[in-house]
Amino acid sequence: MKKTLVFVVLFIVFILIYFFQMNFFSWFTIAGVKPNLFIILILVMGLFTGRTIGIATGIIAGLLLDFFIGKSVGITAIMLGIVGFLGGYLDKKFSKDSRITMILMVILTTFIYEFGQYGINIIMNKMPLELWAFSKTLFVEIIYNIILTIIFHPLIKKAGYYMENIFKTKNILTRYF
Repeated sequence: MKKTLVFVVLFIVFILIYFFQMNFFSWFTIAGVKPNLFIILILVMGLFTGRTIGIATGIIAGLLLDFFIGKSVGITAIMLGIVGFLGGYLDKKFSKDSRITMILMVILTTFIYEFGQYGINIIMNKMPLELWAFSKTLFVEIIYNIILTIIFHPLIKKAGYYMENIFKTKNILTRYF
């Protein structure tokens, strides 16, 4: 029952993030670049719920985003699935309590997501290679994601540990009750 509630709340959070991403942050761009809150969401899902749920959440969120705003279906799903995988992988390697560690994870996943998305788009859509524009956009998006991670870090930790208690508890019945 608690897992179902978490997934319902996650869907509502997805809709809210989609609204903020498409509407609110359109007014607050830095050099024409908006933050990518979905990277932070999927990273947190992978970190606190595990690799499998992180990948599944990333793929489902990516497919929804591809259907809503994407030019081709699957690219965002693949890259957000990779972000979910990295979140699950980094869970065992680093502490989730440290703000610096969380910022470094956001930098890493934003870089991998944007680099992969740009590379796949170049290959599939025959886009021209514009490294200066890409690196400028990547730098601004990383800074924007860092700022939002710093602002929302207490909320991320609280919600993350709540999800971790639900998804990662071992319900073991002992021999003696």
